Amino acid sequence: MTSSSERALPTATYRLQLGPDFPFAAAGRAVPHLAGLGVSHLHLSPVLEAVPGSAHGYDVTDHRSVRAELGGEAGLRALAATARAHGLGLVLDLVPNHMAASARHNHALREVLREGPDSPYARWFDIDWAAGGGRLLLPVLPGRLPEVRDRMRVTGDVLTLDGQEFPLREGTRDLPLDELLDAQWYRLSWWRLARTELNYRRFFTISDLIGVRVEDPEVFAATHAKVLELVADGIVEGLRIDHPDGLADPEGYLERLEAATGGRCWIVVEKILTGAEPLPGSWPVAGTTGYDALRYVDGLFTDAVGAAELADVYREFVGRAGDRGGYWEATARRAAYKVVTHELASETAALTRIAGRICAADPRLRDHAPWALQTAIRELLVRVPVYRTYRTGGEAVLTPEAARGAKAAFAVPEEATAVDVIRDLALGACGDGPEHRAFWARFAQTSSALRAKSVEDTAFYRYTPLLSANEVGGDPGHPAVAPDDFHAYCARLARDWPATGTVLSTHDTKRSADVRAGIAVLAQCPQRWAELLEEVSEVPAPDPHLAWTAWQTAFGFGAPDPDRLGPAVLKSVREAGLHTSWTEPDAAYERAVADFVAAGPGRIPLRGASESAFALEPHIRAQILGATLVQLTMPGVPELYQNTERDYRALVDPDNRAPFAIGPDDDKTALVRAALRLRRDHPGLFGPSSTYTPLAATGPAAPHCLAFTRTDRVLTAVTRLSLRLAEAGGWQDTAMALPAGRWLDALDGVREFTGGPDTPVKLAELFEERPVALLVRDA
Repeated sequence: MTSSSERALPTATYRLQLGPDFPFAAAGRAVPHLAGLGVSHLHLSPVLEAVPGSAHGYDVTDHRSVRAELGGEAGLRALAATARAHGLGLVLDLVPNHMAASARHNHALREVLREGPDSPYARWFDIDWAAGGGRLLLPVLPGRLPEVRDRMRVTGDVLTLDGQEFPLREGTRDLPLDELLDAQWYRLSWWRLARTELNYRRFFTISDLIGVRVEDPEVFAATHAKVLELVADGIVEGLRIDHPDGLADPEGYLERLEAATGGRCWIVVEKILTGAEPLPGSWPVAGTTGYDALRYVDGLFTDAVGAAELADVYREFVGRAGDRGGYWEATARRAAYKVVTHELASETAALTRIAGRICAADPRLRDHAPWALQTAIRELLVRVPVYRTYRTGGEAVLTPEAARGAKAAFAVPEEATAVDVIRDLALGACGDGPEHRAFWARFAQTSSALRAKSVEDTAFYRYTPLLSANEVGGDPGHPAVAPDDFHAYCARLARDWPATGTVLSTHDTKRSADVRAGIAVLAQCPQRWAELLEEVSEVPAPDPHLAWTAWQTAFGFGAPDPDRLGPAVLKSVREAGLHTSWTEPDAAYERAVADFVAAGPGRIPLRGASESAFALEPHIRAQILGATLVQLTMPGVPELYQNTERDYRALVDPDNRAPFAIGPDDDKTALVRAALRLRRDHPGLFGPSSTYTPLAATGPAAPHCLAFTRTDRVLTAVTRLSLRLAEAGGWQDTAMALPAGRWLDALDGVREFTGGPDTPVKLAELFEERPVALLVRDA
């Protein structure tokens, strides 16, 4: 863990999604508005050269240059100058794990395709040449080769097909087409073969993104030279590291990056922590990008008892139409088996090949059948309870209990000994040769891909009692967080990771924070939700699981909008894979889904559909404002996603990646501006040397107040579960003693409160004007 006291730390960041329709020049025009909010840094989505037209930039094609479509390096430097003139720095989103697998645009891959394994760029990628018979499989054809062969053309030293271009091996351009195809260092194939035949490492299950071996010092140097130049020139002051779990050795990579930047950068990693999993303390970073904070903040505003009741209502409503019973742990395990045996079949095959070679070369490990090794790999992978193992601590992840569970899949006990071999290999206990290191790294990389695809992209869409809990890093089986647990979490951040990132909405969240807040209120009134579903039941749905998910999505979104709800609901059913999928779409089912959304969730206004539903609006607002204030004042460096300084309702990407736009202020904007300006003007109250102190209320409604101070000078107090509070009679005589002194209301600049044990403040008075309070003690 790096001490950040020596470097300039952000007080708050603002994420901008760049693209051809929002380049550096547009970002520059937004700078005055963003500086006025009180942020200290702009956080830019990836800026290196990417596939032309890319809306996100994660499909990097050339690390040597800044993306021309955004304005090039001159445009980036001009943006940095504009930002600096307004007191802002820049943070870049860095993508070390993968590049676009584009033969036309990826300069390094193009040379590998032309020159084969002897290319100096071949070391950039994890390619198993032997598995492909000496060739790299390119699963890019829209159909089987015989179906598209006649559309292929040779022009000079390039083979073309429907806009795609493939470089030709030297001396092959004049061969007959069939001979020419067989003579290349690559094999063009139908895209469906990627699932089982792929022989290069990719990003998750996306064959369009090829993994990069940044563990190789030469590859690191080549892929980071431009970014390091920008850091050295003072253009860039911080880095967000995308998907470090995809790297062979995340810690080694981060150590090299820290050394290369000379300790001049604030560095956070997109590390998804599961449950109580800690961020490795040896990593030289300021912390995570903040998904762990998102889970704790959202959980703080989720009613535990009501969430359990809602899960019961969900199971009764959905019946067998969901994922066979509707319990989270079982759903996640089934999804893991589905992904590891289908979408990640080529990855487990690669691991099996490596394990087979190791066993064949080691007399102690011989005579394990390939099928037994592959079964052991699959059974252990589905039992990894977090994203992956690291250099140390693997025994706590791949436990003896996990091994016993994996062995139960074998009918013959003698065959089950393959599990012990695979576990030892995955823990690095069998040796330290190149193949051993390769297995350890690939097992961990595959584990992270499995976790992401099976949990985030499958199970989260199959188990949906409370959609607000189905967010990256979340635990839908236990969505609520008790105040004491939240305080303990914040104390750990203040002690160990005071400069970590915190977020509520990102470019990857499945629902923006404001949408999640609307959904989370339903945990306080599960029976009202059941009644609301009864009111709209006359609109027939293809199945009850879809009906529940679509109506809850619409409720959180807050207004009928078939153009935005339709694609989000379609994506949810494809990701769930219960009736249709991305690769095997069921056209009839998908038409029924579209018709249902158009007739129901996309047409009927749920918020206001009944008196009881309409009455939830003030409680939804309390959730939104409470979560916002907590995130902006808790330990860590808060990030605002573009447009979230005001009311912002967005669904899963690409809906949440609409360009930045300045909109009208609201009460949320005023709250954001007050909190961020406090952080900017008084960084010592929130920085690495600051303190976090919980405050407790007394009285019948005490559990409904969450309060804390930062360095005894700034006080945050928010209302929790306001619907339950109202049903119980309100604040009554509940009060809270403020630390001694004169406290000023930072939101209106008028109200004053006196602190001290003898003058507790009535919470009815503290929250008289709004459900949150931000106070500053007069020095």
